Amino acid sequence: MLTGIEPRALAGGYFALTAYTIWGLAPIYFRAVGEVPPFEIIAHRVVWSVVLLLAVLAVTRQMGSLNVGRRQLVILFGTAILLSINWLVFVTAVTQGQVIATSLGYFINPLVSVFLGLIFLKETLRPVQWLALVIAFSGVSIQVIDLGELPIISLTLAFSFGFYGLIRKQVNLPAVAGLTLETLLVLPIALGYLLYLSQTDALSFGQSDVSLDVLLIAGGAITSVPLMCFAAAVIRLPLVIAGLFQYLAPTLSLLLAIFVFGEPFSVIQLVSFSCVWVALALFTAESLYQFKRAQARLLSAAEAKP
Repeated sequence: MLTGIEPRALAGGYFALTAYTIWGLAPIYFRAVGEVPPFEIIAHRVVWSVVLLLAVLAVTRQMGSLNVGRRQLVILFGTAILLSINWLVFVTAVTQGQVIATSLGYFINPLVSVFLGLIFLKETLRPVQWLALVIAFSGVSIQVIDLGELPIISLTLAFSFGFYGLIRKQVNLPAVAGLTLETLLVLPIALGYLLYLSQTDALSFGQSDVSLDVLLIAGGAITSVPLMCFAAAVIRLPLVIAGLFQYLAPTLSLLLAIFVFGEPFSVIQLVSFSCVWVALALFTAESLYQFKRAQARLLSAAEAKP
């Protein structure tokens, strides 16, 4: 039993651990449904996520949180498209045996988010943050030189989720309500695609394989449960602490790829990943340092009050 940590923060840690563990082990699920085309998998994720999320909002009496303006709906439709692209690339990569590429994408995602904030929000970076970006860029460049082409899967995952976070900030909604609206907005597309597959006898769902049907339905939980756990974590933990957990998911995925799925991991890839890991270590250490300085200033100010 952990001691010395307040119960609220401890609960937040458990929620974050649950969320990122599910995300990190998700390739096992998508390998299990790998016989289903990626587009159909995504369509089922949307449909069954809507069912689960609406049920959660109904039980917790938060249906009113879905009442948003037209501008917010337009923004959410854009984020829903970005999220769908991210899901599609991830699922396709996993089912094609490229889990290592997805792991790299989610390792560099935090640094891509910092880069996007610099470009679009005119945020300023401290020297250590600049150094971290340069080292991460060097790591990606090593793969470009080795492969002779850009690591498209990794960059697409990192930038699609980076832009998702950047745009999603413009809509001040709880995470569960936001995801519910995003999935509702693309639900007609998902249902239309499943109907098309049914009409052309190409639908995998409902074709006598009950275990596969159950797995496809479970896609709603695989999508929604970690997000709800993450939402519960961030309201209980400082963001800089919650952010430390995000490296758990790509680490688990990388370990799965190498030791369970048997994907080759070359020396060049190790060097590339090592650059990214060093960059993340620098960025994280600097963020923790700034967080502790801010906490110390607040404490000093509080003690100075008469």
